[in-house]
Amino acid sequence: MNKEFFEAVRLLTEEKDIPADYLYEKIASAIVVAAKHNYGGKDIVHCDIDPEKEKIKVYVTKNVVDEIEDPDTDILLEDAQKIRKSAKVGKTIDIPLKTKEFGRIIAQNAKHVIRQGIKEAERNKQLEEFQSKNQELITAKVNRIDPVTGSATLEIGKSIAILPKNEQIPGEVLHEGDNIKIYVVDVKESNKGPKIMISRTHPGLVRRLFETEVPEIYDGTIEIKSVSREAGSRTKIAVFSKDDEIDPVGACIGPKGQRVSNIVDALDGEKIDIVKYSDDICEFISAALAPADVCSVEILDEQSKSCRATVPDDQLSLAIGNKGQNVRLAAKLTGWKIDIRPESGFYEGSGSGEDNEG
Repeated sequence: MNKEFFEAVRLLTEEKDIPADYLYEKIASAIVVAAKHNYGGKDIVHCDIDPEKEKIKVYVTKNVVDEIEDPDTDILLEDAQKIRKSAKVGKTIDIPLKTKEFGRIIAQNAKHVIRQGIKEAERNKQLEEFQSKNQELITAKVNRIDPVTGSATLEIGKSIAILPKNEQIPGEVLHEGDNIKIYVVDVKESNKGPKIMISRTHPGLVRRLFETEVPEIYDGTIEIKSVSREAGSRTKIAVFSKDDEIDPVGACIGPKGQRVSNIVDALDGEKIDIVKYSDDICEFISAALAPADVCSVEILDEQSKSCRATVPDDQLSLAIGNKGQNVRLAAKLTGWKIDIRPESGFYEGSGSGEDNEG
């Protein structure tokens, strides 16, 4: 019986990848909880499991007395001495219990608690696994696309996660069997188990992709200062290096543009502007408005972080961008409100960026 039990635990450990000690602890607790019902729920039942010797010892600790006050916790001296000759009044004695004495109901109780323990262990293990990936870039396999909602069911190792339609890159078409890069935005514990929130639209995805493709970012030689993104359309990323001999923009573009090209492919063709960060805010804002040329940047209000960028007349529409996208992304990248003005001072309208950091 014991051999079968320990073999079953070993198989369970391999199948569920749960530490054996954890299972033995839960099983021992389950046996104690079940057996305590026979003793009015009193805390006198103990269970020791020795996997090396493949032995399970279940026993009740009772007080040796001359006169019984509580039959659950007390035992008469003469009965105690039948179990252990050295038993004395005022001392305690451990009375071994046989498994068959538990009965079917207790056994079912124990099984239920064991199952709960296994579920809890699986949830804890999954939570730890998810938390280790929090705010990281991971590869997932598309398992299924919901034809109604458009949500994608993804396989992440042995786990399943849902990528909602609004977290997918606009215009992107996913297919079952695709391997895609996703960003883990957050991990939370819920009543139904660990919940992992994933995205392909989050700026963190771009940040992690650059860390993967550009060794100088990974080793800290180049630093990503900020990222602003409108997923599926355009991203701006500001990079910086303390080493004057290193060109951070060139390093991110890579030989023949290969590094940034790999990232663009991973983002389903999203355009990427790589700009050089500067502590000089006017210089940084000028760079952030690329690909437009900037004549000058004037600080209007340092406290509210608002400025005016003057551009050549023929660069006005480029600086503002389609539907204001270029100046909007530049504003998110720098954290400054940017008002665009043509060099001549004559214009039909102007574009301004929102004060929203990326």
